[in-house]
Amino acid sequence: MWLNESESKHTWMQIFDELKTRGVEDVLFISMDGVSGLEEGAKAIFKDGVVQRCMVQLIRNSIKYVPSKDYKKFTQSLKKVYGAPGLNACKKAFEQFCQEWSQYPGAVDVWKCNFSHVEQLFDYGSSVRRVMYTTNAVESINSSFRKVTKKDAFPSENALLKVLYLRITELYKNSARI
Repeated sequence: MWLNESESKHTWMQIFDELKTRGVEDVLFISMDGVSGLEEGAKAIFKDGVVQRCMVQLIRNSIKYVPSKDYKKFTQSLKKVYGAPGLNACKKAFEQFCQEWSQYPGAVDVWKCNFSHVEQLFDYGSSVRRVMYTTNAVESINSSFRKVTKKDAFPSENALLKVLYLRITELYKNSARI
């Protein structure tokens, strides 16, 4: 676990370089939510790694440009794109999506800018894609961390790390009961 003041390509390069120094030989796949510099930092150290944008985060970023009355229809249209059975069907669904929602160019642009991340999902089977296209598991842990850290100021970085360690231990015990 690393604590940093900011996120940048340089910061991520240091993190991935440290992982490599510790013996990690390759990072094959990273699912991310658009964190600044992560993709560039990862690829600088692990050149063959695939960096995937989280579809849930892209949906959240794009619906900012859509009136709430259209959310459901908009997300159903998107699901036809990233949930398509194959790449050709995905591309056709994407063309339809772009035409259907052209009245919200900001929302469509989010997907146009990130379509390469949608396309690369189809290099994998459908059961694997479902796991790969979201960072929800990581987001859940981060949310849990925020709950135990938002109220207090910590006297040192070590104190914060101890609280996070205890939270991880608690989450692990709870998951073992399921």
